[in-house]
Amino acid sequence: MPNDFNQQVIEEFRANNGRVGGPFEGARLILLTTTGIRSGAPHTTPVGYLPDGDRILVIASAGGAPRHPDWYRNLVAEPRVTVEDGVFTYEAEATVLTGAERDRLFARAAEADPGWAEYQDRTERVIPVVALREIPGPPDLGARSMGEGLKLVHDAFRRELALIRAEVAASGPGLGAQLRVNCLTFCGGLLHHHTMEDTGMFPALAGQRPELAPVVERLHEEHRHIADLVAELREVVSADGAGRARTLAEVERLTAELEGHLAYEEEKLIPVLDAALP
Repeated sequence: MPNDFNQQVIEEFRANNGRVGGPFEGARLILLTTTGIRSGAPHTTPVGYLPDGDRILVIASAGGAPRHPDWYRNLVAEPRVTVEDGVFTYEAEATVLTGAERDRLFARAAEADPGWAEYQDRTERVIPVVALREIPGPPDLGARSMGEGLKLVHDAFRRELALIRAEVAASGPGLGAQLRVNCLTFCGGLLHHHTMEDTGMFPALAGQRPELAPVVERLHEEHRHIADLVAELREVVSADGAGRARTLAEVERLTAELEGHLAYEEEKLIPVLDAALP
């Protein structure tokens, strides 16, 4: 894509916490910063990604062009990259996948979106699939306060769940492999977030503000209930012959319960977080 178009997307992405319009509206998008081979300078590019458990996948399609995109050549030379997902900015290690693993994951992507196969048909090169795995360390939360940070994280879960809901509704009678992975990755991320709240933020708040005990207990209980819903969704998605109707029903049930939980947590905790914690 032309540099001026890329820059426009980058600015919109950063200004709106990962939300953009135009051809990327509703897409899973990150900003990927690599180190230039010749210049040694950072280069940032908007790139679509696919969830894959504790890592994400990016595909160096370049729209089926005959040459690999610059960002791909950069990360081959220097695999340490920076990822911005609209909420967090973190360092990641890039691994170019090869052989059967590359072929399996590219086929999974093409099943979910035939555009990937169309790009491959346009070029003689084998389009690379790259895994980005976060390097352990505290990510940078792009928020001015704890309360704002909580809302950013919540909104990211809302957007991803809405996207999954739309993907399930538009799927065939059965669920494709990538859609299953999307669901399972979301479930894992949500449970991790709730565990971090239960073991970190909630005890800190309760220690500073004892009068919040009823609120914290309700949130703990809602976490337990949501964990049960997540377990049911995981079971449905993981079953052989998982179907659209049952999966959509579970996604919609989780959506309704989660939205109520998030709204209550924001109402009760954001003012306290902004007043009590740096």
